Amino acid sequence: MRLPEGGEIDRTKPLTFTLDGVEYSGFEGDTLASAMIANGVLQVAPSLYRHRPRGIFSAGIEEPNALVQVGPEPSLQATTVRLTDGLVARTLSGVGRLTPDSGQRRYDKRYTHTDVLVIGAGPAGRMAATTAAAGGARVMLVGLSYPSGNVRFRGSPQGIPPADGAAELRVLSGARAFGYYDSNYVLVAHQQTLWHVRARRVILATGAHEQPIVFENNDRPGIMLAGAVRKYITNYAVLPGRKAVVFTTNDSAYATVAALVQSGAEVTVVDSRPNPPDLAPQGVEVISGLITNTDGPERLTAVSTQDRRIECDLLAVSGGWQPAVHLFSQSRGTLRWNGQAFVPDTPAQANHVVGAANGTFDTRAALIEATEAGVEAAAAVGYPVPPPPLPAVREREITPASPVWLVPGDPRNQFVDLQRDATVADIRRAVGAGMRSPEHVKRYTTIGTGTDQGRTSNVPALGVIAAELGVTPGDLGTTTFRAPSVPVSFALMAGRDRGKLHDPIRTTPIHSWHVAHGAEFENVGHWKRPWFYPKPGEDMETAVLRECRAARTGVAMQDASTLGKIEVVGADAGEFLNRMYTNGFKKLPVGSARYGMMCKADGMVFDDGVTMRLADDRYYVTTTTGGAANVLDWFEEWSQTEWPELDVRFTSVTEQWSTIAVVGPQSRAVIGLVAPDLDVSNEAFPFMTFRETTLVNGIPARIARISFSGELAYEVNVSGWYGLAAWNAIHDEGKPYDITPYGTETMHVLRAEKGFPIVGQDTDGTVTPHDLGMSWIVSRQKDFVGKRSLRRPDTARPDRKHLVGLLPVDPAELLPEGAQMVASDAPLTPPVPMEGHVTSSYRSAVLERTFALALIKNGRHRIGETLLAPLGDRVIAATVTEPVFYDKEGARRDG
Repeated sequence: MRLPEGGEIDRTKPLTFTLDGVEYSGFEGDTLASAMIANGVLQVAPSLYRHRPRGIFSAGIEEPNALVQVGPEPSLQATTVRLTDGLVARTLSGVGRLTPDSGQRRYDKRYTHTDVLVIGAGPAGRMAATTAAAGGARVMLVGLSYPSGNVRFRGSPQGIPPADGAAELRVLSGARAFGYYDSNYVLVAHQQTLWHVRARRVILATGAHEQPIVFENNDRPGIMLAGAVRKYITNYAVLPGRKAVVFTTNDSAYATVAALVQSGAEVTVVDSRPNPPDLAPQGVEVISGLITNTDGPERLTAVSTQDRRIECDLLAVSGGWQPAVHLFSQSRGTLRWNGQAFVPDTPAQANHVVGAANGTFDTRAALIEATEAGVEAAAAVGYPVPPPPLPAVREREITPASPVWLVPGDPRNQFVDLQRDATVADIRRAVGAGMRSPEHVKRYTTIGTGTDQGRTSNVPALGVIAAELGVTPGDLGTTTFRAPSVPVSFALMAGRDRGKLHDPIRTTPIHSWHVAHGAEFENVGHWKRPWFYPKPGEDMETAVLRECRAARTGVAMQDASTLGKIEVVGADAGEFLNRMYTNGFKKLPVGSARYGMMCKADGMVFDDGVTMRLADDRYYVTTTTGGAANVLDWFEEWSQTEWPELDVRFTSVTEQWSTIAVVGPQSRAVIGLVAPDLDVSNEAFPFMTFRETTLVNGIPARIARISFSGELAYEVNVSGWYGLAAWNAIHDEGKPYDITPYGTETMHVLRAEKGFPIVGQDTDGTVTPHDLGMSWIVSRQKDFVGKRSLRRPDTARPDRKHLVGLLPVDPAELLPEGAQMVASDAPLTPPVPMEGHVTSSYRSAVLERTFALALIKNGRHRIGETLLAPLGDRVIAATVTEPVFYDKEGARRDG
């Protein structure tokens, strides 16, 4: 079916390809679909749901039938797959399959800015691009034309020379813009690269999609869009059929008639209009009427009109054209119904729509429109340019057409969406069920949800719905055009964000020391934190107990750099923090620190941490490691949406600072050696204050008296690039005191012995400060986020869960975290009434036994009661206690 001459293929470069296990040949410049037709393969895989024979229907991104898998890439449209030598493909019935090598191709992302982005490389798009570039504006032209690759050219497609100083155009050939977001932010898929483009002006020259006509058995192989038939003939020298019928409602299909006749095909025209225009070549019969049905066991063999049967092997259909408004609609531009199609109306961003995309189908008018858009866009970005002269283009009067959506017939075999096998009967069933909105009908019938994004089904569906309801398509409006407007692989969107890079690992500046000293790590959010430091022959339990003893009896050190850190700056910084935290910060003296807790609007604990006041207008806020990003987002939300009048700004400084905790009775002595200029006495350096100083090796540092262990403790903060040097200095100065590095497990044991809760472990989004036994931190004098919710009767229910301690009756038994606790007299066969659960559980070196924290119903009033933890193979009994197990008086805090 290849024509002996013509087309844009390179016949000197033959290619071979394999489809469904059979080898075929084609040429450089073919698409897979054009090469298939050239080899007489019009039929593809059967339809997904009804398994009816289907064939190639279009020549571009509107293709609903010809889905193929090429290597590891599934669900590609054969009409958009460029033919390459050795290509191996198989036809798909709707669904592809991921293979083990699906993720092996390398995908990348690029980010760029441009003055003018032109989307669409047809005559109107090229005219707009070259006009805008003529004065020097940076212009990027994105289109689907081949050959692929980046090229640069000067001048217009009509050969108009550029003006002096004209800029080169960056052209992404074979590229697809698929997402249009705020501020002219556009995503473009080009080969294996996802482009993120920010443009000052956008010109949409995306063309239009030819629409089918719905009639009985309109889905047989051999039925194609008329414009696609013409494209296969003119671009690829492929004749899809020798005996053709052209069924049209408009003038455009007569160009296809001429191309068919010139290629030697026998042609009959069926025109829906009562008085068809005299546009057919001499000798071509033109019938005024409608195609009502088709015949053929597999491929098309004949069509029927109201009064005759015509044998044929090709039916080219044109039901008019719908501007490709997907991207314009994504940009939040509005659409209007012009009686034949939905066309762009009011833009919401700095963009222009030109040519067929704007409903302008006359060539000269489209070029004028594109030229004006290019001139305006260039002037808007500071590059005024005189409009170039327009070439002479033959003009003719276009005979108006009335849309024909549906020809009477059996609605069960009148297909509106070929990919989804959705029929007129499905639409009528939806309307009969009471649905009126196109969005509801879409979801009921699945019309427009396939890979073609409804390009050949949405408008006919709207026409059928409108007819059923007795309204116009304009009264209904369209469904929502969402990104991606063309199929895009997840691999392309992920780029290099896969495998290990999909979940990036964050490490502190001291990480190399931890690795060198044999630390075992745990993942905390994205961070790799030292979990414990086993010595030869030690298991985790032994190592943690040793680290705990060092912190309680000598001195230990921990890398706490992963704590979230936010600088809050501005004249109203103190007022803002007062509103966010349950306790007060506005009156906190400069040089002091305070522990604070935040609640969500529902009164439930959100995050906690220590805040230092660095200056009258500057605070240094610390958060939990895993909550840092959420807290920053929470701050921004309230600042921007609720209190924009406050002078306050936020900066994440988590990675700017390295933090080293020095803990234990001997920590004062070590800090005295590390910071020789600092008076470390209790009187000069009291608890919850900080000092700026210089370390022994000349590193500037901010040292705070803060304790998360209950022991005398300091936190040394230095700039991140000094983190490792500061750690080494502390370790070296601490050697005479046998300073011991400890990890997160030891940190948890130490804080749990003191009853300090961990947000996210001892809380779960249903816990208030009162439930934690921390009513002291909830201010009664000031307002804060969540205060009103804390006054609800629900937060004072007697059966709310309280944070309490648990001591197993057998001190060697370790309660599993998450274990459910039940009353001692509760039945142990389901359903078992639960009293609460274990949130933290450890072995303690200082207590010489196991212990746990738990959330227990009315727990503070059940001190001394014995609860049971049924574990399947055994039951552990535990006594409810106060949550503070060690140094209840806090005497060890000051050394």
